[in-house]
Amino acid sequence: MSVRRFEGSFVVMGVAGCGKSSLGAACASALGMALVEGDAFHSQTSLQKMQSGVPLSDADRTEWLAVLARRLAESSGGTVLACSALRRAYRDQLRRASPGLRFVFLELSESDARARVAARLGHVFPVSLVASQFATLESPRGEPGVLTVDALRPLEALSADVCAWLTGTEKE
Repeated sequence: MSVRRFEGSFVVMGVAGCGKSSLGAACASALGMALVEGDAFHSQTSLQKMQSGVPLSDADRTEWLAVLARRLAESSGGTVLACSALRRAYRDQLRRASPGLRFVFLELSESDARARVAARLGHVFPVSLVASQFATLESPRGEPGVLTVDALRPLEALSADVCAWLTGTEKE
């Protein structure tokens, strides 16, 4: 798919299992942008906590979010960041690093997230932590620059809708 250029950066966000990485990669490819996979920047300590079924705290996410904010601030030509961004404070930290930053919120139910996480083989994030993601989530609905989409829609349709929203070519 070829689309008009989007000038800026955006975050594909949501709970574990919502499809952040898949949608982020599809949009990055369609828009000719770099993809930053947020999970790749977790500390070894945080990865071990998650593998052990221990939810991350705000303190555990502090340096991780700082690194992701720096990546956005240093990006030239725009970046697609796949990152849970569960709390408003996390999103605001990323916004401060990249003025005009937009967010695509992949919304789905806890039962659907559990099913998707259970189907991922060899992933660091266990099903037992899905509930903690929903407990931490502060919905971004109503925040500026946020598009909420149904995470259960086909990837191709989601990517097309996101790219149209970002480039201002969505159909009325």
